[in-house]
Amino acid sequence: MDTNHAIVEIDKHTLIITLNRPEKRNALSPGMLVTVYEAWRQLDNDDNLRCAILTGAGGTFCSGADLTAMKGGNEDSEMMKKLEEIPDLHWQALLRHNRPCKPVIAAVEGFALAGGTEILQGTDIRVAGKSSTFGLTEPQRGLFPLGGSTIRLRRQIPYTLAAEMLLTGRRVSAEEALDYGLIGHIVEDGHALEKAKEIAERICDNAPLSIKAITKSLREFDESFHEVDALKKEIEIGEPVFASEDTIEGLTAFAEKRKPIFKGK
Repeated sequence: MDTNHAIVEIDKHTLIITLNRPEKRNALSPGMLVTVYEAWRQLDNDDNLRCAILTGAGGTFCSGADLTAMKGGNEDSEMMKKLEEIPDLHWQALLRHNRPCKPVIAAVEGFALAGGTEILQGTDIRVAGKSSTFGLTEPQRGLFPLGGSTIRLRRQIPYTLAAEMLLTGRRVSAEEALDYGLIGHIVEDGHALEKAKEIAERICDNAPLSIKAITKSLREFDESFHEVDALKKEIEIGEPVFASEDTIEGLTAFAEKRKPIFKGK
């Protein structure tokens, strides 16, 4: 199990995770999944970290599962041991559930196929190079998109477009993905990470408690909640922020016409 199949770095208050199997178009491997899972938990637990960026090495985001390895049927003994400890580790790594409590930005170049488009749906803000390609190719290989796409995709883009992507395996361009609302920004090829870092810096300039509370509300109360119930829950999450030291600092800085210095307290 090669845990170097993903690289984890810290840039000030941002955790940067780079999928690192460029020779395999960053196809998912046991080592990659373990490293990414551990990175999400690091993001949760380190108060210095305020958001994360997920990207891929070598001009590709992620091409999904390693189909050659799947066909071979070889079980990675180290991974099997990890799964005994954390049975859903792979699903957590793919952001299917237990998503981190802080925002995640996707910086996409090249292919984001199958698992690449699935993990994308678990991120919050998405930037893509103009030549990027998205698609859910599982049915073309006799597979099922278990990363959550049959549930999430139709909530994130129009139903008929989600159905077509899921049922035909059709790949869509960055322009189409932007039109559908699957991504939020298109940049010149090779500049997705740069744009993602700009967005991360803006997030990190804001109050950490505010960002965590907003992220929690976004995560937990989607369209499946009745609006009245969701608004009640929003109050429960948001009101404690106003009792924080950061609120006092934010208001003081505004009055003094200076940049606030937030401490996450």
